[in-house]
Amino acid sequence: MPSTKKDYYEILGVPRNASQEEIKKAFRRLARKYHPDINKSPEAQEKFKEINEAYQVLSDPEKRKLYDQFGHAAFEGAGAQEQVNVQDFPSLEEILRDFFGGGFGFDFDTIFERATRGRRRTGQRPVRGEDIYKTVEISLEDAYRGTTVEVDVDREVECSVCEGRGYDQSKGMRVCPACGGKGYVEGGNWFMRVRETCRTCMGTGGIYEPCPTCGGNGTVRKREKIKVRIPPGVDTGSKLVVEGKGHAGRFGGPPGNLYIQVRVKPHKIFQRKGEDLLVDVNLTYPEAVLGTEIEVPTISGEKVKVKVPPGTQHGELIKVNGYGMPRLKGSGKGDLYVRANIDVPKIGMLDKVFKDGRKLEKLLKELNEVLPKPERIKER
Repeated sequence: MPSTKKDYYEILGVPRNASQEEIKKAFRRLARKYHPDINKSPEAQEKFKEINEAYQVLSDPEKRKLYDQFGHAAFEGAGAQEQVNVQDFPSLEEILRDFFGGGFGFDFDTIFERATRGRRRTGQRPVRGEDIYKTVEISLEDAYRGTTVEVDVDREVECSVCEGRGYDQSKGMRVCPACGGKGYVEGGNWFMRVRETCRTCMGTGGIYEPCPTCGGNGTVRKREKIKVRIPPGVDTGSKLVVEGKGHAGRFGGPPGNLYIQVRVKPHKIFQRKGEDLLVDVNLTYPEAVLGTEIEVPTISGEKVKVKVPPGTQHGELIKVNGYGMPRLKGSGKGDLYVRANIDVPKIGMLDKVFKDGRKLEKLLKELNEVLPKPERIKER
């Protein structure tokens, strides 16, 4: 059965080869006349719905291509209304700006605010609660093992007396004194009359008494201790989220989230480089020359034996596999690097070891004569 809908090009009054700019201009011209916030007649609302549907299809190159090829049948399978994104058409603000943009000495912002302020506040649409951000500081050991911390949070929660409504439902509704129960008020001058939704009753025509507990907000402030599990491997800057522990939503909206940013305190022994750890170890000159085996602490609390090879240089790194930080994403751990700090004895110390330290001093000088000279300055 063929569709009974009007041709979209005919609705907008443009030819089939019209450009996107021509389609946009045609829509705005018709919207000034039939927009629901300007023209309150039922016929105008239906007309604008028809205009908007045509614009949403013809302003989208892909949808327009389908329409040109298959007509209305291109959208009937999924439902034509589902194909139209009503949030894409120009707002009343844009339409009024086009209308008054040519002059006349009007204060557009005042006109738009009066015409739309009530509309924005009507319906009491669900509003998501705001998020809360907190920073916690933990030790490197806690970052290694993982831990649970308690965070003090001041948050808005739903008022238990009015269940988030903001008013005392048991006392019933009374006629709004501002609009006399009509739900709207009128204003303007000889040139333009503007009807706007009543801001006192938000278009309902009646008002409730505010909840005495929350003062009409629907929420009350409450301090809570929230436990947050911090996984092993976190680092400074890591962010965690506790869903639903932000401020309460309004008018049935969902609560926000609690975001935790982690800061790991500096450690007195270990330096962290991502998933790896670095520890400085002091070696005597003979240990560096001859080599040795030493015990080194790890972040887990145990000690690990590390072999220092003969001829170890000052600042040289010795890698110990698997003794770093846990990987936050993935399995396994980083590595531990042992940095050698060599304590070279002064000549005066030799007399305490040898009866004649000058013999050793002479030996060192002779050794210095045969050793290759190092490059004093190295380019980076």
